[in-house]
Amino acid sequence: MRGLMNKLVSRSLSVAGKWQQQQLRRLNIHEYQGADLMNKYGINVPKGVAVSTIDEVKEAVKSAFPNENELVVKSQILAGGRGLGTFQNGFKGGVHIVKADQVEDIAGKMLGQILVTKQTGPQGKVVGKVYLCEKLSLVNEMYFAITLDRKTAGPLIIACSKGGTSIEDLAEKYPDMIIKVPVDVFKGITDEDAARVVDGLASKVADRNDSIEQVKKLYKLFCERDCTLLEINPLAETSGNQLVAADAKLNFDDNAAFRQKEIFALRDPSQEDPREVAAAKADLNYIGLDGEIGCMVNGAGLAMATMDIIKFHGGTPANFLDVGGNASEGQVVEAFKILTSDDKVKAILVNIFGGIMKCDVIASGIVNAAKQVALKVPVVVRLEGTNVDQGKQILKESGMTLITAEDLDKAAEKAVKAASK
Repeated sequence: MRGLMNKLVSRSLSVAGKWQQQQLRRLNIHEYQGADLMNKYGINVPKGVAVSTIDEVKEAVKSAFPNENELVVKSQILAGGRGLGTFQNGFKGGVHIVKADQVEDIAGKMLGQILVTKQTGPQGKVVGKVYLCEKLSLVNEMYFAITLDRKTAGPLIIACSKGGTSIEDLAEKYPDMIIKVPVDVFKGITDEDAARVVDGLASKVADRNDSIEQVKKLYKLFCERDCTLLEINPLAETSGNQLVAADAKLNFDDNAAFRQKEIFALRDPSQEDPREVAAAKADLNYIGLDGEIGCMVNGAGLAMATMDIIKFHGGTPANFLDVGGNASEGQVVEAFKILTSDDKVKAILVNIFGGIMKCDVIASGIVNAAKQVALKVPVVVRLEGTNVDQGKQILKESGMTLITAEDLDKAAEKAVKAASK
C-alpha cells in the first residue's frame, strides 16, 4: 500500500542481486499519534484511544465507547500491511472489527506479540499498543497523499478516487484515476489547488466546500510540521457526509528536529532497528542490510563504491556505514560495536581514504574496539591518505590479526574470501 510513495520519495541500493530499500533519515510515528496531530489541525479523524494493557482496554471501552456496539482494534507498529499480517503466535490480522464485548480478547492476542507483514520482514515487529477506534459507516474510500517532488521542487498532492486497497495496483491498472497537483511552495495551496484535488477524488456525498477546507488543513499540517510524507489510505466519506482520515501515515524530516521537538518526542525506538538507533546516538550514518560483510567507510560515495565492489566479487554488504570526515576515536569504537552486533556478519571491511579523516584515528579506534569487543570475525583493512604511515604502524604494533590490502579491489576480494570460510 505504501509502494507508490516509496518509489516517489525513497532511494534504493542495488545489492545482493536484488533491490533493497534504503531507509531515509526521517521520523515515522504511529497511527494513533498521527490521528491526534491531525485532530489538532481540525482534520476529521475517527474517535480513538491507544492502550497498552488489558486493564487500559477495559477502561477505554467502558469510558470512551460506552454506547458503541462495534469497535475497530488496530495493532500499532511502524509498518504497513497490518490487516493482512500474521502474528507469530498464529493469530491472523493486525486490524479487526469486533463486537464491543470481544475487544478485550482480540486486543489480548495482539499486545506484546510480534506481527509479521510484507513490510516488516520475517522478524516482524512487537505490538506495544493497540488503537481502539469507533466504527464508522463508510460510503466511499479514496486515497490521498502529500509528498515532496523533485521535479516541481515543492509539495505534490496525489489523490485517487479509489482507496483502501493497494495504491500500486490501482496506479498500474487505472493510471488515469491518479491525479497529481503540484503546489507552489512560495504561494502555498490555493482554493483552486484544493478544488482540483477534491474534484479528482470524485467524492459522492461529502460537502465540496468542507472537503476543500480539509485538504487545505492537511497541507497546512504538512508544511508547518516539516513532513516529508502525509498519506491517508483510506480517506473516506461517511454516511454523515463527512470526509474523514480513516488511516494515516506521517513522516517528518529529521533535519527539522530542532524546531519540531514536540513531534520528535514521539519517536518509538522499540520499532526501529536497534543498530540504527545506536548509530544515530553516536552520530554515525548507518543503514542495516542483509549481507554478510560489514563495512566501515568514510564518505557516502566511497561507501557506495565499496558496496558495489563487494558485490562484484560475489559478496553481499551487511550495511552502509559512513563514519564521516571528522569521526572521533570513540565513534570508530561504537561503529565496530554495531558491526559486530550483527550475527549475519562473517567478515568486516574497513576502507578509509583519509582526507579530513585521519588514518591514525581510525587505526586507534580499531585497536580500542578490539579491546572492548570480542572480534570473532576476520577484519580486512585498507588505509590510504592522511597519516597513513602512522595508522599502519599503530595496527602493526597492536598485535591484532588483521588482513591488510593496498587498494579497494584487493580489499573487497579478501573480505569476500574471508567471509566464505
